[in-house]
This record gives sequence, structure tokens and C-alpha cells, in this order.
Amino acid sequence: MYQKHRMQAPPFLWLFLGTITTLLTCGLIFVYSASSVYALERLGCAHYYAQKHIIGLILGSICLLIILQLPKFFIKQMAPYGFLFSICLTSLTKIPILSRTVYGSSRWLHFGPITFQPSELLKYAFVIYLAYFLSKKEHLYSLDRSISFLIIVVITSITLLLQPDFGMTITLCLTGIFMAFIAGLNIKHLGITFSGLIPIGLILIYIKPYRFKRIMTFLDPWSDPQGAGFQIIQSFIAIGSGKFWGIGIGQSKQKFFYLPMQHTDFIFSIIAEEIGFAGSFFIITLLILMLYTGLRIALRQEDLFARYTMYGFLILLSLQASINIAVAIGLVPTKGLGLPFVSYGNSSLVATLAMLGVVIRLIKP
Repeated sequence: MYQKHRMQAPPFLWLFLGTITTLLTCGLIFVYSASSVYALERLGCAHYYAQKHIIGLILGSICLLIILQLPKFFIKQMAPYGFLFSICLTSLTKIPILSRTVYGSSRWLHFGPITFQPSELLKYAFVIYLAYFLSKKEHLYSLDRSISFLIIVVITSITLLLQPDFGMTITLCLTGIFMAFIAGLNIKHLGITFSGLIPIGLILIYIKPYRFKRIMTFLDPWSDPQGAGFQIIQSFIAIGSGKFWGIGIGQSKQKFFYLPMQHTDFIFSIIAEEIGFAGSFFIITLLILMLYTGLRIALRQEDLFARYTMYGFLILLSLQASINIAVAIGLVPTKGLGLPFVSYGNSSLVATLAMLGVVIRLIKP
């Protein structure tokens, strides 16, 4: 039976990679379409963001190929050090001389001509280290293991909240809880951990007025259509304008300075406007197919570290995609998360492709 599963694994792997390649292709097309007007007006070059996106694809692909040459044991042994390094690197964003503040958040490090977002590295280092932690089955049901798991989550959350990055904090907390549940961590202890995070989240929302304002805007964006509700209302207009087939690739009206962050957080709205419900459904189908094929591959892994790393990668990407789409259609408050493989953002793109290299290396014989 095991030999049969091994024979079946390659088709799932190629389908998994083919799905991701298709998403990357769609991302390149719509990053250019969504950003061209903005880039031409602000930077004098319609291709500016598309060109940078291509550079991100090249750099990410190089990282992927390099990681494929690493021994599996080396990746596993480096998991704790990679997590610690990413925590330290992300913490450097609190040093004004090194950081760059955008939209009120210090999430970027600035070294000469190089600007990148270290939290994109942290989220995957978190997944790899948590897989490393959970693959050690001894005393999995003990209270000490649950406390250790909680400490890992808390350290990561505090590091992200200091930027602040509330959306990524929630995403990683949920990813960690799902991974721990799959690994068989004590459900009672897990439930206590989860219930303890709810009041903390409410307090964090209460002490920051802008977070509470986002929730109020989510509940009634039309109460301030020219202010706080402007972005989500424009997203609704874009999605509604696309109808079933869309108005055509490159023909978006909302990208003409109506919809902010049109090539990053709200690229799904532009996709829905230009290729309609049919195209949007195609993108969502690709994301579901990526999850399905990835899970089929993960289930065939005998090595727990490889299996949990794959699970974490899939859970994180699926949560991020779900939240991004839910924000665009008004189901949840805005979070500042991009659509994986599609949205513009070189830090995210390079880190995601590098993580894909880790996953492929671990699941290959």
C-alpha cells in the first residue's frame, strides 16, 4: 500500500506546483493591470510595479532552487535558529534609523536601496519551528508542552503587535492552533489557550481606537462614505461592476485612484471587476485545488516534521487568502493581508517561494 502511495505522489506534486504556477501567472497579469495607472501617475512608468514583481519572482525562484539543494536534516536542525533570527530581525523594525513607516506601521527594514518586510520571513520561520516542536511526540499531552507551545505563540504575537501588525498576529495564532490540533496536542489545554486569546484580542482592539473604528466601519461603511468607509465601498463597486464575465482585463475603472491599495490588499476587487464572477471563481478554485493537492501530499509523508511543515504552509496560505477575499467582499474588517501568489509585495513573494522550496525539499524522497 505504501509503495502505491509513493507512486501516486508525483502527480499530486506536479498538480500542486502547476496550480501555484498558474496563480503566480495570474498575479503578474493583475499586478500590472491594477498598478499601471497608479505607477504612471506617481512614478512616470506604467510598468514600475510589474517590473519589481518580476524581480521578486526571479529572486524567489533563486531562493527556491538554492533551498532544494539543502539536506533535509540541515533544514530541521536550523528551525530553532531560523525562528530566533527572524524574531530578532523583525524586532529591528522598532529602531527608527533602520525602519520605514508606511500607513502608521513600522513593518519594513531599510538598508540603503534595499527595503523588505521581515515579518514575512517570521511567519514561515514560525511554521517551520512549530512543525519542529510538534514533531517531537514525547509528552505531547503534558501541560509543559502546552505551555511551551503557548510561549512560542506569545513571543511571535508580541513581536508582530509591536509593529503593529494585528492581522498577521491573528493569522499566525490561528495557524498555530490548527497545527497543534492536527498534531494531537492536548485538546483541553488547547481550548484553554484559545479561550485566553479572545479577551486579549478584545483588549487590543479596545486600546487602539483605529482598530475599533475598523470594526464600526465594517458594520456600516455607508456611515462615512467619504472617509473610513471609502475603501470598502469602492471595493464593492469594483466587484459589482464585474458582474459575471467582467469588463475585460486592463479595463478597470476603480484603479483610476478610486480604490486604494488596488494592487496589494485589494487586488481581488480588481480581478472581480475585470474578469467577473467567473474569473474570481477560477482564482478561488485554484486556491482550493492548492489546498486539496497539498493535503493529499502531506498525508503521504511518514516524516512528521515534513508533514507538519506542509500542513502549516497550507493552513497559513489558506487563512491569508480567505481573510483577503473576505475583506474585499466585506465579510470581515480590513486586515492588511495580501492574496498569496497574486498580490504585489516582493518580501511576501520571495519568502513564500523560499518556503515552497522548503516544502518541496522535505516531501521529496
